Amino acid sequence: MAGRRSAGPPAGTWDSALSAEEFAAIGGVGFEPVGQVLGTAVFTIEDTGLRGCPGSWPAADDNGTVASSRWAPSLAQQTRTVYAARRTAVARAVAECEALGGDGIVGADLRVAAFPAGGTEFTVRGTAVRARSRFRPRTPFTSHLSGQDFAKLLHTGWVPVGIVFGIAFAARHDDWRDSLLGPLTAPTQEVDGHTRLIGRVRREARRQLALDTERHGARGAVVDDVELRVAGSECPGFGAKRDLTAEAVFVGTSITRFGRRGRATGTTPPLTIMRLEREG
Repeated sequence: MAGRRSAGPPAGTWDSALSAEEFAAIGGVGFEPVGQVLGTAVFTIEDTGLRGCPGSWPAADDNGTVASSRWAPSLAQQTRTVYAARRTAVARAVAECEALGGDGIVGADLRVAAFPAGGTEFTVRGTAVRARSRFRPRTPFTSHLSGQDFAKLLHTGWVPVGIVFGIAFAARHDDWRDSLLGPLTAPTQEVDGHTRLIGRVRREARRQLALDTERHGARGAVVDDVELRVAGSECPGFGAKRDLTAEAVFVGTSITRFGRRGRATGTTPPLTIMRLEREG
């Protein structure tokens, strides 16, 4: 990961999104802020537009649940669009970091919101930092970790590589058995179909997170809790019945040991997912 980079623009005034505690923490591990960075992208994210009932798709399991796949092209296309939007926003924040002569971004805050003029806005805001050393990373790193967590990572011999995503969509037909298991009819009974839906979409999102971490050449990832959204719509095949669509999103920072980024080993190690408790 280490290498030589140009000195960048001359030193001057800077701003940051760091708290006083974060500023002290990154200073304690040899970094200093060089300025705030922002990456933004507005995309049109179309609805899944499910064609036919998910329970009849070839990839559906016995419970009528299917995750993003070639058998569900609308789900797969939506997944690709969401990935592209998030990565575009991150890339633009990195470009600003490079223009400031930074070595990486700390405390990246990723947000998704409706854009007033239409579409969905994806933003990444963080603080570009620079190492007080003549040895620089070959490319800027990105990290959603706070300044304190960034310092903890370095103290234990790990370095951030980049922000990684695990995104998946899944859909299922909500049949009459699940519809009858409401809070009034069965207040203590598990709704098996709904459990299968969220279980499948979370597993697929975690698998995608592992693939994204491997693409970074990293050894593991530090992640926050998974975001989960579930929406219902009228089933095109059965009228009065409904279909459920679930979206699961992991956002994390891929990490590796000092000096081990991109090292070929011949085998792919298992994904390590760690959580760092944030300080209040």
